[in-house]
Amino acid sequence: MLPIQSNGYSVFFDNSLASLKEFLNTSDYSKVFFLTDLNTSEHCLPLIGKYLPELDNYDIIEVDPGEENKNIDYCIGVWQMLLDFGADRNSLLINLGGGVITDMGGFAASTFKRGIDFIQIPTTLLSQVDASVGGKTGIDLGSIKNIIGTFTQPKAVFISTEFLKTLSKRQLVSGFAEIVKHGLIADKDYYYQIQNIDIVDPPAEAIYRSVEIKNHVVTTDPFEKGLRKTLNFGHTIGHAVETYSLKNDSDPLLHGEAIALGMICESFLSHKHNGLGEEDLKEIIRYIRSVFPDYSFKPSSYSDVMEFMKNDKKNISGNIGFALLKEIGQCDYNIYLEETQIIESFNYYNSLLNQ
Repeated sequence: MLPIQSNGYSVFFDNSLASLKEFLNTSDYSKVFFLTDLNTSEHCLPLIGKYLPELDNYDIIEVDPGEENKNIDYCIGVWQMLLDFGADRNSLLINLGGGVITDMGGFAASTFKRGIDFIQIPTTLLSQVDASVGGKTGIDLGSIKNIIGTFTQPKAVFISTEFLKTLSKRQLVSGFAEIVKHGLIADKDYYYQIQNIDIVDPPAEAIYRSVEIKNHVVTTDPFEKGLRKTLNFGHTIGHAVETYSLKNDSDPLLHGEAIALGMICESFLSHKHNGLGEEDLKEIIRYIRSVFPDYSFKPSSYSDVMEFMKNDKKNISGNIGFALLKEIGQCDYNIYLEETQIIESFNYYNSLLNQ
């Protein structure tokens, strides 16, 4: 598979870690730093060492894993470590991890000394098909996801399916939600094709197609003024439910699990308010519920979920914005709905659990 060309950088597949070696050999960075979490230090960094045994002039900055640590306090820790290790403006930060690491590492690099170069090596399925491409960096502020960040492009992205062997089935299924989303918003044939693949061993071709879809969107609309908003399908409600779960559940939803719920609710809203046919709605619900776990959130939680939604960065003048399907494979954006309409989708979702 040929590299995909994005906004000023390449996304490498196949022998991507060999391409990383060539990238570093042809660069002239004064210092190299790896940002990892406890998991990627143990399971993924050794794979880098296998492919780049001669790489020895680097330092490791390690943070705790988890969305709850994607905040300004941890970012300050990354900046401080860069200072302590003597990073200058000709340094390179290599973000080795899932979406938390690539989001926060990109933000830390884009702001340290007004910006140093960084590359992304996404190690989860979710980050490979989503967070690794598009130049969005960010951290959470309190309970509000990704509200602080920049649009800054990496120097390169290196995607290797070898890292996926380190993941649990639950993590792989969670990441698959973004693949489903890409089919629903942009490619009907792809949506039906992915129903026949092994989710716990996804082929590189499926990852490649998802990156192609996202890359087309983000290169067409790099700053989310129009088409890029379609990537938010499932996320307006999904992010709010994810935040609620993180704050209230002992075993909180993973990102993709919350987005799957959000896609069901927003498919219902698409049917009610954007012309999505009833048969398409039934098909989407059938497939998503066959792959992802159900999650019951009680009416008593609706007000909390709505409050999280009201802080979503996609909103304008207090109106809650959605990207909604017109049909499978086609998505519209800038659709604003009232609270009563949104709560109707919550009730619809919960009604499915009793069928």
